[in-house]
Amino acid sequence: MRRLAPGERVDLTDGAGLLAECVVTAARPGELDLAVLGRRSEPEPAFRVVVVQAILKGDRGELAAELMTEVGVDQLVPWAAERCIARWRPDREDKALARWRSSVLQAAKQSRRYRFPEVTGQAQTTDVVERVAAADAALLLDPAAPDALSALVTGLPRAGEVVLIVGPEGGVGPAESDQLVAAGAVPARLGPSVLRGSSAGAVASAVVFSACGGWA
Repeated sequence: MRRLAPGERVDLTDGAGLLAECVVTAARPGELDLAVLGRRSEPEPAFRVVVVQAILKGDRGELAAELMTEVGVDQLVPWAAERCIARWRPDREDKALARWRSSVLQAAKQSRRYRFPEVTGQAQTTDVVERVAAADAALLLDPAAPDALSALVTGLPRAGEVVLIVGPEGGVGPAESDQLVAAGAVPARLGPSVLRGSSAGAVASAVVFSACGGWA
């Protein structure tokens, strides 16, 4: 248990906003006795960031999930984009989702989050289009976009749901881009360099949170 000793503070959470502030009263290998000092509940955030993350090859998807959890993203949506190299076959989707969810859980604990992000089931482009249409705002990361994300975030709402769409390493296909823009997504250029799919969502989320008070 991280070599905790009696007298040290420990916070326990159910991952849904409930927090118990505790102190260690006794420590044994693999076990702790805790005294609860107080309880409090963290309310649902008024401002939520949802990242639609294209499925990446290897363990880059888990890395993306880990980084975005540390930044503060509220929900992750794995997306089977047209240009994804990796594919989640029906017989392996549950295992792939379990890896993402495990990465999120460990990162949430490490970053001391009281509300853990949800990882939804695999989404198709039609699902993403519907999500964009229902959101309060949506941004499609595109290195060729005319407007920088840093300029667009000033116009984002300070409450509601903002959807960020991160494409695969090969970029979002033209037909997918047209559908997403028609549904309300605004293309946004992240910066002067092109980031990997595993880091773009975390960096973009940090920009959005900084502008909209999520890190205040």
